[in-house]
Amino acid sequence: MSEAVFRTVKSSQVILKELMVPSYANFGGKVHGGIILSLMDKIAYTCAATHAKGYCVTASVDSVDFVNPVEVGDLLTLYASVNYVGKSSMEVGIKVVSEDFKQGIVKHTNTSYFTMVALDEQTRKPCQVAGLQLEDEEEIRRFVMGKLRKQLRRTHQQEITDIRKSLELGQAISQLEGENCLLPKG
Repeated sequence: MSEAVFRTVKSSQVILKELMVPSYANFGGKVHGGIILSLMDKIAYTCAATHAKGYCVTASVDSVDFVNPVEVGDLLTLYASVNYVGKSSMEVGIKVVSEDFKQGIVKHTNTSYFTMVALDEQTRKPCQVAGLQLEDEEEIRRFVMGKLRKQLRRTHQQEITDIRKSLELGQAISQLEGENCLLPKG
């Protein structure tokens, strides 16, 4: 990209609505979490690809905590928005809400952040994406929080790498007393 290009947050926001049908049920009669995750990945791709004007892949997903179950028969609404962009990566924030429209009950089920990377369609290498034109305080707040989450992910990954490198198995085994595991004999 030779000339700086910026796109508004609104230009790539996506809303997806889907009725939760009986075939989506798990053994407990609620909607299977994997169905919801699949819909989240679909809307994250759509949002990121719209912003990037090209092919994108999911690089990572922050934790997905299901705070309320989704019932068969509910209308599930997913809201996606690009919160932050780097050179080739984008953070897409996703909010999921379920609605029992018969009873008028609306529940927030979860919020998550997907990191999507734009890839050149021929080389499959990361390619630069447009910047984000921020238009209000909420969009600025989301951009700043997205940048902080990116920094936290990198710090966390480095900490895990450092712990793995310094792990002393003998010492770690001694710390397993009282844990719910059975160690090999000998």
